[in-house]
Amino acid sequence: MITKILGASAMTLALAVAVPAFAQTTGAPTTTKPATTLSASAIACVGAAVNARETALGTAIGTHGAAISAAYSARATALQQAYTKTTTAEVRTAVRAAWKTFNESVKSAAKAWRSARAAAWSQFSIAAKACKAPASVSDAANVSSEASGQ
Repeated sequence: MITKILGASAMTLALAVAVPAFAQTTGAPTTTKPATTLSASAIACVGAAVNARETALGTAIGTHGAAISAAYSARATALQQAYTKTTTAEVRTAVRAAWKTFNESVKSAAKAWRSARAAAWSQFSIAAKACKAPASVSDAANVSSEASGQ
């Protein structure tokens, strides 16, 4: 029984190795398509679209950073005020309010960043398509590398 299984396995292996060697070739030479030359205007057009996108993203991430910084600053001030209260209940209420406001501010900043990022990439996509340049000229495949914004 074992010899039959080994024999069948050996035969299958031999066929798997030999069959590709007997594959028929068409004899037609393979040629590679020459690279097309892009016009300087198409490349410049994509470059302008990339520049506009990067400017918009830079502005948006700066706004996001400022909003996050303001949220931390406001939280620090609110917590400082909370710990000037005289009763435990007042402190607890003020601390909860400080953290609630902070979390809402951070979520709002993240939402604004994601919206601005999506708008910048969308506008870039529209502008790059209008350039009629091949996708190989664009860096749009790197959109997933963009900061997510919490």
